[in-house]
Amino acid sequence: MEQQRETAIIVGLHLSHRSDEDFNYGMDELKALAEACHIEVIGKLTQKAQKVTPSHYIGTGKIEELKAMADELQASTVIFNDELSPSQIRNLEADLERKVIDRTILILDIFAERAQTKEAQLQVEVARLQYMLPRLVGLRASLSRQGGGGSMGVHNKGTGETKLELDRRRIEERISILQDELDRLVATRQIQRAKRKKNEVPVVCLVGYTNTGKSSMMNALLNHTNANEEKNVFVKDMLFATLETSVRHIELEDNKSFLLTDTVGFVSQLPHHLVKAFRSTLEEVTEADLLIHVVDYAHEDYNKLIDVTNATLSELGTDGIDMIYAFNKCDLLDQPYPVVNGNNIYLSVREGKGLKELIQLIKAHIFQNYLTCSVLIPYDQGRLVSYYNENANVISTEYEELGTRLLMECSQVDFDRFSEHFAEVTIK
Repeated sequence: MEQQRETAIIVGLHLSHRSDEDFNYGMDELKALAEACHIEVIGKLTQKAQKVTPSHYIGTGKIEELKAMADELQASTVIFNDELSPSQIRNLEADLERKVIDRTILILDIFAERAQTKEAQLQVEVARLQYMLPRLVGLRASLSRQGGGGSMGVHNKGTGETKLELDRRRIEERISILQDELDRLVATRQIQRAKRKKNEVPVVCLVGYTNTGKSSMMNALLNHTNANEEKNVFVKDMLFATLETSVRHIELEDNKSFLLTDTVGFVSQLPHHLVKAFRSTLEEVTEADLLIHVVDYAHEDYNKLIDVTNATLSELGTDGIDMIYAFNKCDLLDQPYPVVNGNNIYLSVREGKGLKELIQLIKAHIFQNYLTCSVLIPYDQGRLVSYYNENANVISTEYEELGTRLLMECSQVDFDRFSEHFAEVTIK
């Protein structure tokens, strides 16, 4: 027998400092988050106010209106568009006589279901426990749905109802154990990062709002450069399909290469517990040489998606890193593509149109330290000829009396590495 789908009313407080556009966008996003948690939204209630009511988030009159609406629609849950305090959850549940959850727990819900790797699962569990710690009493009823085949805790064993029975001390101990395990995983990743830096391979990072096509773009670039299809990353049309940071090596025809990183997508009001838990993952972005900001150009509020992503990136500390804006899904619009306009590129990942232009744009940014030179390598240094044939773009090779002359394009680092062995050098 199929389990009856959970139904909910979403509630938002339109404070005076928020524009109508921002507020409406936030409510639409809340509905999408609820649906991603397998909850059917059957009603919406909003209130304009100067400030939040400390005891109940919304005013007394609205509480009565909300209770009547929930009774009439037979909604089992009420979802609020901001993070609620422990006392607000308790008071709202007492007055509304049904489960109350907030935006934060919805996002934590989705992350709990999507987490696949050990690190992501640990990060989500730490975030959930830190959120729950001050809310143990208020959340007992609110999160009871975790135990029954819902979206909570699918991949995190023991993160459902059993955790609500833990006392504060045991939860703190659990957080400490998880954090130690996470620290070990983070240390391993930092070693990997250090190795990549030592190898001096440029790092290009895909960033953007959730579900804009970052993973699809990674796969398209891999396929365009004839990489093994086994290297493709998971793609699905849903919020937060990818929580893991994937790194792939992109080999270009002229012996240039770079590392392409796919990161977790962003969303407005990303819970601070989650940002803190995923900071080690998100820090991959701050060490990139170039960011490709993937934009769902077909989205009616695409400018809002850009603003949310840029605000999150700024918070992480990416100021100063070059960025390309890749306006994806142009095949759904009248916008001509592929078109390059400065650091903006309009393309369609689905149709594979614009990938060649995107790679040229990437190369213009990350290979600025490359030079074209003519070098004469003595015959007793033949190993250098082999090295440059593998690691540089050798345009021509000539054999002269004193050695092998290479006309090539290479990085400044590779040039400097063996320049003392050159018999003759001409920089073009």
